[in-house]
Amino acid sequence: MAWYVVRRLLQMIPVFLGATLLIYAMVFLVPGDPIQALAGDRQMTPAVEAALKARYHLDQPFYIQYLEYLKGIVTLDFGTSFSGRPVRDELVRAFPITFRLAIMAVCIEFFFGVVFGLVAGLRKGKLFDSTMLVLSLIIIAVPIFVVGFLAQYLLGIKWGIAPVTVGGKASFGDLLVPAFVLGSLSFAYVLRLTRNAVAENMSADYVRTATAKGLSRRRVIVVHILRNSLIPVITFVGTDLGFLMGGAVVTEGIFNIPGVGGTLYQAITRGEPPTVVAFVTVLIVILLLTNLIVDLLYAALDPRIRYA
Repeated sequence: MAWYVVRRLLQMIPVFLGATLLIYAMVFLVPGDPIQALAGDRQMTPAVEAALKARYHLDQPFYIQYLEYLKGIVTLDFGTSFSGRPVRDELVRAFPITFRLAIMAVCIEFFFGVVFGLVAGLRKGKLFDSTMLVLSLIIIAVPIFVVGFLAQYLLGIKWGIAPVTVGGKASFGDLLVPAFVLGSLSFAYVLRLTRNAVAENMSADYVRTATAKGLSRRRVIVVHILRNSLIPVITFVGTDLGFLMGGAVVTEGIFNIPGVGGTLYQAITRGEPPTVVAFVTVLIVILLLTNLIVDLLYAALDPRIRYA
């Protein structure tokens, strides 16, 4: 197992380098002069322009800029934005909030999706199963901003049982409704994945063998059916964590959450490549680590898997 972890970590290095190179190239090689865009309509003196280009290594060839960027990642020095704020301070402020929101959304989608999907799979073809399939299709069809505004209006404005906006505190109670909104789409997918896997495993040979051995129905469902049905669900949920953190722009905008999504959106609109590249780099690392954790969980869920 230890050697497998080391091998997977080594495999992540070229993936990380390739992904960061593409992100860096797409952000910094776009047409236009970011230094002149920073000045706006005002005319910048040649001395100031040269100093800013030297500060951000824009006067160097592209590969030198990329190497300086990698050096900053290794030393956890993400530089400063064009507005003069340290990018690391923005990371420290925004990522814990979005990470807390994404973890809550993943827990909600996993718990409710697995529970409802398990019951629907065990009752395949019955009323509850049909209701869950229709409900999941409705959730998938409705855009997330509609769900967000509807939850904000009903729970925050009309009934007053939840805060309308979150703000800078972002406590557990404040993030509960946004987490439900953020995890609603993934909940529908988890429900359908669990339902299909349970319905398929119900007729598997090992389930019939376990029933013939006299095991209780509860043990057959929990140990044999549910455990094997969670493999595709774990794959989806594990990779979904990184996507939720990067795709929380709409939810954070609706509920005024100062997280990764809102900060990334503001950095893109203001034209701050250092901030955009730093945030996307951290998201890439999170995606790689979650994929590693998912691979390790396979061994715990499927006894047939053995890592040499």
